[in-house]
Order: sequence, then structure tokens, then C-alpha cells
Amino acid sequence: MTPLHFNEIATQIIELKNADLAFREKLIETGQLGKGYHKEMAQIHNSNAKILNDIIDNIGYPTADKVGEEACEASWLIIQHAIGQPAFMKRCLALLEVAMIENKADPKHLAYLTDRIAVLEGKPQCHGTQFDWDENGALVPNHYDDLKKVNERRKSIGLNTLEEQTAIIQRRAKNENQSPPSDHRQRKMEFENWKKSVGWVNASASVPPKSNNNK
Repeated sequence: MTPLHFNEIATQIIELKNADLAFREKLIETGQLGKGYHKEMAQIHNSNAKILNDIIDNIGYPTADKVGEEACEASWLIIQHAIGQPAFMKRCLALLEVAMIENKADPKHLAYLTDRIAVLEGKPQCHGTQFDWDENGALVPNHYDDLKKVNERRKSIGLNTLEEQTAIIQRRAKNENQSPPSDHRQRKMEFENWKKSVGWVNASASVPPKSNNNK
């Protein structure tokens, strides 16, 4: 594969990421971010995942040595946002783990993706990277195992403390005019049903989520 072809792939990946973030900005401007998993945003995420999956079939995981730092970072964001595609996210996690062994991946990317999949599967996260609204209307880390261990893991890969990150996430949500759901219990039930509908947990349901996930 020629360098030119890799450059074309990198450009395509970056364009996919830009479309994702542009729509996110639109949701912020209209006050819709965090009001549920917007149908058009879900379509963008699913479409981007399909295209990136085809690219991975062609070149393998898009590491920086193949597509450059910007496209590598964009690939990770696309994967991180593909919450409606469990098989794709798990495939990318396995490939990212191999890339880490080969010193071709950012450990932060692996931490965030591992945490996101854990949360979607209803398991405790290891690095405290994923946040959501609690029953008191506070934006807090999703369930994790042990605060001391979480902060040790975060420090080992160059992340700030969970306490510091919580303050940053809460400030960002405020700046983006995000607010907690009006009915936490109903929202949680709908999110659990949505997870079943796309295959994160074993059962049948078809209700879209009212999950923020702070993308």
C-alpha cells in the first residue's frame, strides 16, 4: 500500500471525526446534548463505525505509524463513540491491546475504551474515565472498584486524579448547558433497555437510551 493511499485513508478518518464533533456542537448550541441519545447522532456514530471497520479490514488498526497522529486520535474517538456497535468496539479493543504490546498505541486510549466497554456491560471501570448523572443530579464517575487503585492506574498512564477529573467534567457539562435527567429512574430503565436492544446485555428490548456518556 502506497503512502499516498494511507494519506487518503487518514483524510477520510479525520473527516468522519469532524462530522461527529460538528454535530455534537450543534446539539450543544440547541441545548440538546445530554437530553438523550439523539437519533441523528446515533446514525453518525453507526455510519462512522461501519466505515472505520472497513478501513480496519484493509489496513489493520489505524496506528499513528500508518495514518499519522491526528487520524489515529480520530480513529479512537470514532471507536469510543460507537456505543451501538458492541462487536465493533470489542474488536477494536482486542486490536488496540495488541498495538499496545507493540508500543504503537496510547495507553490512555486503551484505558478509556476498556472503561467504556466495562460500563456498557455493567461492570466496574478501572480508570474512572466514564461519567454519568447519579440519582442526586450530580455528574459523577460510573462505578469503579477502588479509588486508591483507580488513581494509581490513572497516574501510571499520565492521567490526573479522579477527583481532579471529576471537577473538570462537571465544569465542562455546566459550560455546555447539560443538565441531569428529570426522572433518573426512568432514564436508567430506558438506558438499560437500549443496552439490551443493541447487544450489550442478553435480552430483547428496543427503547433508545437517555444516556449522556459525555462524548
